[in-house]
Amino acid sequence: MTPEVEDAFAAVRAEFGAESITRVERMLEPGRGERQPLQKAAKWIMPGLSPTPWHDPYAYPELAPVVRGLEAGHQAIKEELNIAWSARREAFSDYQHYLTRQENWQALYLFRKGGLVEESATTVPTAHRILKEVAVDTEKICPLLECHFSTLLPGARIEPHCDLWNFSINLHLAVDIPDGCSITVAGETRSWEEGKCLLFDYSFEHEARNEGTRPRTCLLIDLWHPETTAAERRALVALITEIRRLMGDE
Repeated sequence: MTPEVEDAFAAVRAEFGAESITRVERMLEPGRGERQPLQKAAKWIMPGLSPTPWHDPYAYPELAPVVRGLEAGHQAIKEELNIAWSARREAFSDYQHYLTRQENWQALYLFRKGGLVEESATTVPTAHRILKEVAVDTEKICPLLECHFSTLLPGARIEPHCDLWNFSINLHLAVDIPDGCSITVAGETRSWEEGKCLLFDYSFEHEARNEGTRPRTCLLIDLWHPETTAAERRALVALITEIRRLMGDE
């Protein structure tokens, strides 16, 4: 660890207790970070989090208000998204995953690089407002990652992959879902139900496809895994921010 990370970890221990970030420290030990076979390509697996690919969106008191807020706003979110797709296509861009870039996977960002994307407040105001109220102001969003409208064009496929870690979790609001769309996580395939949310651990191998005749759009939000603690979240932000600084990814 760098001196910056060591100092940050020491500050967390001083505030929350000597054992408060033990799981984060164990994650960094060579050869540690127990994982399931379908998590093998994830870079970091923090021990002690339930190794469950699919989660009930309403099972966690911390996350249920996010789910309820998004589902309640679905109709307005969909209407504003469709207007933006028709009239403000320049607001969308090819999605740049850490593994690849796809022209048939379009993204409109609401939260990125640790903050709200203010331009989206005029493009998709309902989604921007709800996101701010239920996830950003309440610190349930993982600031290391993002929130965006994810639009798969007809015929597009997201190849099987694992994301970087298991200490955040991915929530999908199904905004506009044609027939022929599905997502597979750890070998289990499900379909989106328009206006409802799906929640899954994307450290497990997952893939998605649009075999329909029009675009499929979900609103994706990277939330803190509900089994992580405030101390762990503080330490993880310091750790990943420093790693990105060293890699020139700020």
